[in-house]
Amino acid sequence: MVAAMELEILGMNFGCVLAALSDAKIPDKDCLLPLISKLLGYAIVAASTTVKLPQILKILKHGSVRGLSVASFELEVVGYTIALAYCIHKGLPFSAYGELAFLLIQAIILVAIIYYYSPPMGTKTWMKALLYCGMAPTVLAGKIDPALFEVLYASQHAIFFFARVPQIWKNFTNKGTGELSFLTCFMNFAGSIVRVFTSIQEKTPLSVIMGSAIGIVMNGTLLGQIVLYQKPAPKKQKKED
Repeated sequence: MVAAMELEILGMNFGCVLAALSDAKIPDKDCLLPLISKLLGYAIVAASTTVKLPQILKILKHGSVRGLSVASFELEVVGYTIALAYCIHKGLPFSAYGELAFLLIQAIILVAIIYYYSPPMGTKTWMKALLYCGMAPTVLAGKIDPALFEVLYASQHAIFFFARVPQIWKNFTNKGTGELSFLTCFMNFAGSIVRVFTSIQEKTPLSVIMGSAIGIVMNGTLLGQIVLYQKPAPKKQKKED
């Protein structure tokens, strides 16, 4: 028991796995699955630090936000804020939600870049930015009525759903995905799949699992559009002798 405790790192118990392997046995699933879940959870958190980097770099490289829906990225910031606040408020382990913190930071940076490369900001855009800056600290600190917190979290599924709809519709009408990054969409899609498994293992609320399931559907749709609307590279003409 002492040896097992000494092998517990960041909530991951390697003791039972190593004990089984030392006896030339396959570790029991009750021992192995929680460990795999924790490892995958921390892997998602680590990968999330660069998820939106390809999208940011693509915009900076081309100096363009062609084909991108501003509303989609704005709603994403709101959704990440509510989801992160809720997980902190519920006291969930960091491995179950840690990526939300890094995704929120990157999403805010991404919106700022999109604003920069978009037409001049009007009063409405400034009002939205100021409203978010005023409300976000209160929500993240959990200084709101618990019942309202539950309502907000329930609404964040709809927020994430509708955050993807404008971009999906814009891709459909344009028959192209503009500056949308394949790598960012792929990592979002893969992360949602893995997060469903880890959420089940961590026994997180059903609402958290539903959020990841919605992410699979919406991110999968965007990924499919990128592949579908990808224009083939022009063939190089052979020079005549």
